[in-house]
Amino acid sequence: MSPCERARRGARRAAVRELWSADALHVLRPPKEIREAADGPGFDRLLLEARGHDALDFRVTRAHEEFVAPGTLVFRSRGNADRLRDIVRFSRETAPRDGGEAAGVGLDILVLGADGRIVSDCQFIEG
Repeated sequence: MSPCERARRGARRAAVRELWSADALHVLRPPKEIREAADGPGFDRLLLEARGHDALDFRVTRAHEEFVAPGTLVFRSRGNADRLRDIVRFSRETAPRDGGEAAGVGLDILVLGADGRIVSDCQFIEG
């Protein structure tokens, strides 16, 4: 790992600890194709979960390595964030870095703790 990559990874790790509570939960409802494939062997409630800073850091790092680092995709807000007390919801999309149609769209629902950090993040892949 290059010094630059090590610095970026350290910055991501620090951001996870700053934004998320120590025992925070990230829950992802996978895309329809994955749910349908899992339904065949009887997994009718497939959810992907990560809990705590180490698991969240791993999840963020893997998402970055798979989708962003190759330089072809970006994650971006759809500009509709809304907050009601300790609940925040917003939509995001994965799109080609050079513009064009979104490759995927998702809805995130965050629950914030008293300190303002994320306690849970429920993600729904919508398309």
